[in-house]
Amino acid sequence: MRRIDQIADRFVEDIVAISPTTATYLGVPGQDHLLDDLSPAGTAAKIDLARKCIADLKATEPVDERERVAKEGILERLELQVERHDAGDDHLDLNVLGSPVHDVRQTFDMMGTEGRENAENIAKRLAAIPVAFEQYAETLRAEAAAGRVAARRQVTEVASHCDNWNGAEGDDFWRGLVDRITVDGAPAEGELADALRAGADAAREATAKFAVFLRDELAPQAPEKDAVGRERYARASRYFLGEAVDLEETYAWGWQELHRIETEMAAVAQQIKPGATVDEAVEILDADPERTITDKAEFRDWMQRLADETVADMADKHFDIPEPVRRIECMIAPTADGAIYYTGPSEDFTRPGRMWWSVPEGQEKFSKWREVTTVYHEGVPGHHLQVGQTAYRSELLNRYQRQALWCSGHGEGWALYSERLMDDLGYLSDPGDKLGMLDGQAFRATRVIVDIGVHLELEIPADNPFGFAPGQTWTPELAWEFLRAHCRIEEDMLRFELNRYLGWPGQAPSYKVGERIWLAAREDYKRRKGAEFDLKKFHTDALNLGSLGLGPFKAALQRL
Repeated sequence: MRRIDQIADRFVEDIVAISPTTATYLGVPGQDHLLDDLSPAGTAAKIDLARKCIADLKATEPVDERERVAKEGILERLELQVERHDAGDDHLDLNVLGSPVHDVRQTFDMMGTEGRENAENIAKRLAAIPVAFEQYAETLRAEAAAGRVAARRQVTEVASHCDNWNGAEGDDFWRGLVDRITVDGAPAEGELADALRAGADAAREATAKFAVFLRDELAPQAPEKDAVGRERYARASRYFLGEAVDLEETYAWGWQELHRIETEMAAVAQQIKPGATVDEAVEILDADPERTITDKAEFRDWMQRLADETVADMADKHFDIPEPVRRIECMIAPTADGAIYYTGPSEDFTRPGRMWWSVPEGQEKFSKWREVTTVYHEGVPGHHLQVGQTAYRSELLNRYQRQALWCSGHGEGWALYSERLMDDLGYLSDPGDKLGMLDGQAFRATRVIVDIGVHLELEIPADNPFGFAPGQTWTPELAWEFLRAHCRIEEDMLRFELNRYLGWPGQAPSYKVGERIWLAAREDYKRRKGAEFDLKKFHTDALNLGSLGLGPFKAALQRL
């Protein structure tokens, strides 16, 4: 009997039982009308389950290598989750991208809007939002009483997101959700329609009330300083990477990597127009009507075509792609928070994996040359292949590994590795598309520098290759100046990105650092295999391990 697998599967069942949003994400029916308990008691219940699972795993020996990988991977994730909780880092979850209120809002994106059962579930879940948001306010009050409050910038920005969901800028999310619901192909009627409208009204009122709480009660207690300091940052970095890294060495490498990428960008700009600078090449690309789309729906359709074509071309040639994973949906998100993200398929694959684009208000121009690599990152061979294949491999991975184990450094590192891989495989032969990929890589390298620099309040190297503010100590203002100089992104999106780094320490560098570790792992694998090395086999072996912290991932790969 596979005892490790049994423990892992039971843990998922226990979590699903107390976390309806997790159930919805996994596609497990029965709780789509409910929301998580966001109070301190609700958080404690989840941590208690993690502690029990840790104890059970430590008391059990794996029966084979497959279970050994599972045990090491699950322990690494759960022990860090408990460590962060015990250290009082939970308050950092209030940020512009990963907060519990964002989780509540986004869970509706995962729900079907057709049919009576879905409509009834949405009505009930909307009606549950006032209690959930009050519970989360209770948690934040308890954290504040212990002297732990997220930086004021995060508190007020999340309040602004709440305003925007209520229609302050753009559409009212709650009203739009209800308007999309159909029963037998027509809008809901009678008591069901009344319940949906009442639920939307309750959600809107609760969201407005939570924003007031953030501004009037929590913000005055919040520190002005964004930097979280070395101790909290090191813990966050380990959590997002699944491995401890030398932060000073990584910071120094970030400078070198950005300079290397920008040097390569300058060479590619010459292919677009001899003698052109990178900025001049960008102007040429942006002025090309064949490379630009001015309608969100058309942009989504273009992404969908490219994603489908890539899946068809890569399957059976470069990757073993299971049949259910060959379906992906490209979506424009119903809010304008300013993020691009992927959501995995349901357990039974009736809900496919999806890439979402949350388009900021006012953005009316989309540059295809910039986003070819984004489709590869979010789709195939990026997140969709990795997450979808993992979800499919029931013969190799237990339920926790397939559906609940996620490490940003492993997942985002793979997605960034995939962008570079597509260049290596010849899919970025167009110099405009190649420049778009490099521009994205440079963007991720700036994150390494800014994120570590600001939170650790490091000194900017006097001999940095850009002559930028030598000898000064990093501040958010200097970070903005540096991002503006090195990132060619719409200002609203870039402002969101900076707020994200300031409020979610350690997460943004996990992309580029994760890619670095993936590349090093491949080279180690190649060295060990010698003449027998096969790139497709490496990808199969690596992906079949499932999602892991990068430390357990490297250890497992070295045993193959």
